[in-house]
Amino acid sequence: MTRRVRQAVPLDAAPLGVIQAASWQAAFHGLMPEEYLANLDTEAFEKTWADVLAESQWPSSGALVAEEADRVVGYSRFYPTDDADDDPTAVGMIGSIYTLPEVWGTGVGKALMAEVVDNLARAGYAEATLWVLEGNDRAQDFYRGQGWSKDGGMVEDRSDGFLITKVRYRRPLSI
Repeated sequence: MTRRVRQAVPLDAAPLGVIQAASWQAAFHGLMPEEYLANLDTEAFEKTWADVLAESQWPSSGALVAEEADRVVGYSRFYPTDDADDDPTAVGMIGSIYTLPEVWGTGVGKALMAEVVDNLARAGYAEATLWVLEGNDRAQDFYRGQGWSKDGGMVEDRSDGFLITKVRYRRPLSI
């Protein structure tokens, strides 16, 4: 099967909304309230993605999509860090990396991760960070396997009306 990773464009907003909802429902089962996950709004996600893609400042911020057989099956969003303890000129952040659950374990996530890490390095960042839900062991195992490690950062977030705890991972970048 033909796979490619490319820069996301505004026409990708709809499939990104679908991927975000499907991925969250599968990945966060047991980590977020089931009612919240069941009521995720793909149209709202699509609108947010349309805004994000319109505001991208390539190559320092933007999104990548993974395609298989001319169908978008995953994405990654990146930008300068917004963490107060890091320098946004030196540290890039992967704000999200998700694939459709049906392609988990097929190498799509690895291909996306490799490309987003390379892109962050080419954009001039020395390091990259990402946040992951505490308890999301599958994701944490994936990140460790891709050269990431916990850096001690932790945050509690109640922005969706319930408590989640996120831990930060970091890795150096090189071209």
